[in-house]
Amino acid sequence: MQTANTDTPLRRGRLFIVALMALFTGGAAVSMRAATAVHMRTEYLDPIDAANAGAMLGTALGAAFAGFAITLLLASAVLAKIGFRNALIAAAVLMIAGFALVGYASSLGMSPYSGLLVGMVVQGLGWGLIETVINPLTSAIYAEDRVSRLSILHAWYPAGVVGGALMGLAVDGAGMAWRLELVVLAVLCVAFAVLAWAEQFPSFSASTDAPVTPGEMIKATIRSPTIFLWVILMMFTAAAEFAPGQWVDVALSQIVGMRGIWLLVYVSALMFVMRHFAGPMVRLLGNVGLLIVSAIFTTIGLFALSFVDGPIGAILASTAWGFGVCFFWPTMLATVAERYPRSGTMVFGLMGAAGAACTWVVLPTLGQISDSAKLAAAGGDASLVATAQGDQLQQILAAAAEASFRSIALIPLALIFIFTAIKIADRMRKQS
Repeated sequence: MQTANTDTPLRRGRLFIVALMALFTGGAAVSMRAATAVHMRTEYLDPIDAANAGAMLGTALGAAFAGFAITLLLASAVLAKIGFRNALIAAAVLMIAGFALVGYASSLGMSPYSGLLVGMVVQGLGWGLIETVINPLTSAIYAEDRVSRLSILHAWYPAGVVGGALMGLAVDGAGMAWRLELVVLAVLCVAFAVLAWAEQFPSFSASTDAPVTPGEMIKATIRSPTIFLWVILMMFTAAAEFAPGQWVDVALSQIVGMRGIWLLVYVSALMFVMRHFAGPMVRLLGNVGLLIVSAIFTTIGLFALSFVDGPIGAILASTAWGFGVCFFWPTMLATVAERYPRSGTMVFGLMGAAGAACTWVVLPTLGQISDSAKLAAAGGDASLVATAQGDQLQQILAAAAEASFRSIALIPLALIFIFTAIKIADRMRKQS
């Protein structure tokens, strides 16, 4: 564990920049996976089983979230032992290794599908280490302004998503190999690792008032059983944000008259702007009030995405969805940090792991729903799914998109009622 130099004042602005760059890279990797999903399906999965390629692709994309969840769950409790700097450098190494494995999935001495899964998991492990560090680090160095700073920090996740998506579109537009995107992402990983190595980080115990031993954090968490309600809610909010974001290019590109990845770019840009206004909105609505509003807009947006058939409708639906999900992740983290301070970094690990784990489950489910809807639209003829063209293909793809987005819209619909109940319970508790 690194320690602070007591003769050197803590340069929290520079530490915050390192955190922003790391998260930007993580976001770019997420949109890279969405932008290259079609290429991975065509090159790796269609030759294996075209009829079930959607479910296989969903499982592969979800594997990155599995790695993310594993790291958050295991590393958060021992972050004090690892140290902020060491964890960020390890994150960069793992992500670079994951990019290489995905790029050469067909040359690893295993099936391309297995190689793709392994590469995605390794990427996810690195991404999880980034999230493991940046949330408690920001919460500790800006303890007086957690919600606002965490929201600004997580604005750079959608900024990275925009950067990665634009890079994917540029590579495709120029007719270059999709693996070039992986090289650019590896360079970004090297950049934030070098900055982390050069910067002086605080000692863990000196930078937070929370307990630093795993045993203390476990005891504090067990003694606050309501924390697990928030863990479950984090699963729902994350699934409503991440799963559609990974699926939008695959589902909508051929039915709305534009690449679906442009919708992800647009939504991510919207999130980048809106997260800078989280502070005033929290002061106006309160944490739980903001979560209620977010759930309402997310529900409207996802239901609308299930019916769009043109670019204008897709943009309008994406606006509602993007406005809704943009506040979910940082507000959930800030809320549990304020309600359960004695759980330390473990609460961040539990929340992040839960959100990623649910997305890991939801993405393959979306793929299965999509495959089933395609088969039903093709009259049960599996060969037609792979060979359909023209209007027939449009009908099949539209049925798949409608079924998948309509199904996931049920998640934020349930959240509206749950967050409203929490708001009422909080108000009654204050009045008693």
